[in-house]
Amino acid sequence: MSYLSKIHGAIKFANSLQTVVVCLLNSTFYVAFCNLVFAEGSLLHVSTYTVTLMGKYLCYALLALAVDLVWGYCGILSLGHGAFFALGGYAMGMYLMRQIGDRGVYGNPELPDFMVFLNWDSLPWYWLGSDSFLWMVVMVFVGPGLLAFVFGSMAFRSRVSGVYLSIMTQAMTYALLLSFFRNEMGFGGNNGLTDFKEILGYSLQADNTRVVLFAMTALALGLGFWISHYIVNSKMGRVLVSIRDAESRVRFIGYKPEHYKVCIFVISAMFAGVAGALYVPQVGIINPGEFSPLNSIEIVVWVAIGGRGSLYGALIGAIIVSYAKTRLTAVMPEAWLYALGGLFVLVTLLLPKGIAGLLPSLQGQLFKSRQPAVGQSPKEVKS
Repeated sequence: MSYLSKIHGAIKFANSLQTVVVCLLNSTFYVAFCNLVFAEGSLLHVSTYTVTLMGKYLCYALLALAVDLVWGYCGILSLGHGAFFALGGYAMGMYLMRQIGDRGVYGNPELPDFMVFLNWDSLPWYWLGSDSFLWMVVMVFVGPGLLAFVFGSMAFRSRVSGVYLSIMTQAMTYALLLSFFRNEMGFGGNNGLTDFKEILGYSLQADNTRVVLFAMTALALGLGFWISHYIVNSKMGRVLVSIRDAESRVRFIGYKPEHYKVCIFVISAMFAGVAGALYVPQVGIINPGEFSPLNSIEIVVWVAIGGRGSLYGALIGAIIVSYAKTRLTAVMPEAWLYALGGLFVLVTLLLPKGIAGLLPSLQGQLFKSRQPAVGQSPKEVKS
């Protein structure tokens, strides 16, 4: 095998499904094992706070993966994916609120505390069935998916694209932000949904429950990555890339780009909804602030820094930026936005393909340094 083939194989391996899955499995097992087996005070112990924090990062990674799927491979720059994330979170929040029962402040077994405070007599029709786990799972997919289908059908069939589409997605999430802030909507208004007690009968404060939620998030991320990997390497994926690069040519040869756009937009929205549903029980609250357009812009920054159009780059960007935000906001909260903006500018100028674009270059240089010179045998290189 030639050295060029080895370089190509190494680059392909770095971007492979197996690499991401193995890393997720190993890290999940290590964190769960160290949290449950080693006692507090041990050097190998991983605190429950760290488990929850890592679970939140994995939720963000799944959300970034959803954005990379539509932006990196189809050229749809969505500045409204925070809306799909929040809708999935609210579906989970509604279920968790119903699980509180008569343990709330007002002791009403049917109505959440905020409805009792607002003198509501009964549950709104859209809350019916929210005490069922199956209903919640269905709504996590149906809510974001239906919104993405309606919005995408109108926008893509009208051939709205580029910056105009981005502005429309941002307007969509801002409209939802204003709507959910109103008490009349029946979702807790400005305070949102919080004070959750349990999920499926298990306390959300228990260490074991936190570990299981973390493991479920890692499983969802691995499954989402596998589905995305399958899509982008299929015929549909090749059509999506063609739409991104030359939509008019794709339409000229007989394809209907709007159908592919709507399909991938709905799939991406469902990914974001699942991320939001897993995020809420680990963080313990969901409020209208999750609809903020700034949150959606931050997601795009994650993908840009990690490297769009690579899938695994979106995961890297979300985790690294989220970790940096956690560390920096604890030291200098007011400096975080400046640091994020500076990092985005630096990556755009120096690493246009993001961190994911840097890794193959480093691997290529590593293998190139081991390639034999003219007249030099491979044995001499090893020595």
